[in-house]
Amino acid sequence: MDTQRKKGLLDVCVLAVLRREPSYGYKIIGDVSACIEMSESTLYPILRRLESNGFVTTYTQEHSGRVRKYYQITETGQQRIDAFLDEWAEVKRIYSFIKGENI
Repeated sequence: MDTQRKKGLLDVCVLAVLRREPSYGYKIIGDVSACIEMSESTLYPILRRLESNGFVTTYTQEHSGRVRKYYQITETGQQRIDAFLDEWAEVKRIYSFIKGENI
């Protein structure tokens, strides 16, 4: 898959995981990897970008004697998911055009 396309999809996949519940890095990787491969070196730049764009916020919480950083989706992040879903309808039309199907 094209790197740029995959990058955009990964952003929305991470937001979709966080829409279910706040989560932390290792668990996010496991959840997203169910549909698309992702590594730690890929996830953390995405999380920083999502946070800087206001799509997620963070907080820390102790877990088993260690402090864990959690990520939580914002209303702006939810709006990004909604925009992606709206854009996807257009992508499906383009896909059908490319395949030569009637639109």
